Amino acid sequence: MPLGPLRTRARRLLDGIPLRGPAAAREDAVAGYARMLARGARPDAYTFPPLLKAVARAAGGSGSVAPARAVHAHVVRLGMGRNAHVASSLVAAYAADGDGAAARALVGERGREGETPVVWNALISGHNRCRRFGESCCSFVDMARAGAAPTPVTYVSVLSACGKGTRDVLLGMQVHGRVVGSGVLPDLRVENALVDMYAECADMDSAWKVFHGMQVRSVVSWTSLLSGLARLGQVDEARDLFDSVPERDTVSWTAMIDGYVRAARFREALEMFREMQYSNVSADEFTMVSVITACAQLGALEMGEWVRVYMSRQGIKMDAFVGNALIDMYSKCGSIERALDVFKGMHHRDKFTWTAIILGLAVNGYGEEAIEMFHRMIGVSETPDEVTFIGVLTACTHAGLVDKGREFFLSMIETYNIAPNVVHYGCIIDLLGRTGKITEALETIDQMPMTPNSTIWGTLLAACRVHGNSEIGELVAERLLELDPENSMVYILLSNIYAKCNRWEDVRRLRHAIMEKGIKKEPGCSLIEMNGIIHEFVAGDQSHPMSKEIYSKLESIINNLNSVGYFPDVTEVFVEVAEEEKQKVLYWHSEKLAIAFALLSSEPNTVIRIVKNLRICLDCHNAIKLISRLYGREVVVRDRTRFHHFRHGFCSCKDYW
Repeated sequence: MPLGPLRTRARRLLDGIPLRGPAAAREDAVAGYARMLARGARPDAYTFPPLLKAVARAAGGSGSVAPARAVHAHVVRLGMGRNAHVASSLVAAYAADGDGAAARALVGERGREGETPVVWNALISGHNRCRRFGESCCSFVDMARAGAAPTPVTYVSVLSACGKGTRDVLLGMQVHGRVVGSGVLPDLRVENALVDMYAECADMDSAWKVFHGMQVRSVVSWTSLLSGLARLGQVDEARDLFDSVPERDTVSWTAMIDGYVRAARFREALEMFREMQYSNVSADEFTMVSVITACAQLGALEMGEWVRVYMSRQGIKMDAFVGNALIDMYSKCGSIERALDVFKGMHHRDKFTWTAIILGLAVNGYGEEAIEMFHRMIGVSETPDEVTFIGVLTACTHAGLVDKGREFFLSMIETYNIAPNVVHYGCIIDLLGRTGKITEALETIDQMPMTPNSTIWGTLLAACRVHGNSEIGELVAERLLELDPENSMVYILLSNIYAKCNRWEDVRRLRHAIMEKGIKKEPGCSLIEMNGIIHEFVAGDQSHPMSKEIYSKLESIINNLNSVGYFPDVTEVFVEVAEEEKQKVLYWHSEKLAIAFALLSSEPNTVIRIVKNLRICLDCHNAIKLISRLYGREVVVRDRTRFHHFRHGFCSCKDYW
């Protein structure tokens, strides 16, 4: 065939490659092919495999098969369709682009040649590349039926599909049996794949058994075990193994850091990252996602900012996963402006990107903006999922948009076929409770298709306290105590309800019951970052190296507050002591200690950011509002339930207390 029409088609093919993220760099192979044709050179069997590999990577499993079909047309016109390497490359490209039917049809067209493993390996690995692991496993079964003999490459691919995708340990065991019977062992790649498959499927006994039977082991062998232990929450065992590993690479370190993050041991995750740097091991984008996640949970904005600079210096690419983690980190640190900057700078945004920014706006009190962002998401044809709707419903809650909330809730069910879970119902209960629709909230709980948990009842009880509804409050408290008899917060909220209704005898009765039952309130703990170091304060704690200065500063703060009319609110203090002692208990709350430390240790006008494990109490809420005015500081507190942005004597939560 003349090369002229092929040149035109090649230019169109180049136009069809989406320029987004890593795909932009991978268009070089296609551009080179176009230049080759322009010079009059004729493609051969060695031309198409790398070209098809580039096309598959650029499509990225997006379902965009037009480029692969265009190359396929060139292959057919040049009469190279029967070449085994070209055919296997075509199969891999179609499978990687998500067109399993076309890939399988090509395998079928091979006839007796379909009994050779090359095209089957291409099919299975192609399915893996676009994360269609179930199809990978089915293709392996079809391969066996076709009489094609699996190779080590086949076993590595299908074991990866069993572990990372379907978590099908029974199929993995069957494949293991075929591996043993095939005589391919010992083979380090296959044995590593077996260890990894069992570890991914949480069958650590089998993983260890394969590991101990290996004649040769590599860093991959050790890392698979390490990752498996970490995923099961056995972080200390994983660390012991890590310390005994003869060789560690980036993947090993990342697995350990991620293990700490999964176990909510975020400070240890950051310490592990520092050790990784001291060991001169290079991090990658997977490492950075785990580190950024740890920063997010700790509210460690300074460390998160440093990580971003570190990535730039080290040339670590900011892919969608890293970008999404940064949006989440900035949002959880109360810096929504920087989260928006990251969002705007991302060239490729996926469903998770949109969801992250919607949630970030919502929890930081920007309800209207979050809803607007949701409509923009729909406008670019990105389909929301159940997490996206949690963000949207949270936005409606913060903005007090009851009708909008109901509308989104119905849309989730009817338009997007998403069954609401307990978190969605929690958002609706919170929305109704905040707006004073206590009876409707209770009716909604009664109509839930699942059993309401303590979070649902706790949300309604908090609303009863705000609106002084003692009748429903008592009912809700009773339900809560059935689920969690030792929950001190139930007694505190119910006591506040009684106090608000001037039922002082009931307040005294409740306090006596707490003392009699020996119920202990969970100790308050506040985290604050200063110069990249996380400092932890517990109520009344004096273990901090600057403890003497902190308590002296706190005394000065309280005196200044008293001078502008501050009076401690002791309604949430259940200790049976004199009034003066109750006030002292309040003064020493963990967030007040953290603020005193921040005022001592930071420059004027620096934002004070605190993460607290419990709901901030009434007294601290009132005190921090005054502190923000007296000291001219913005204070951001992320507690168990929401963000509080204190500025100039006001709070973003609009005094919903």
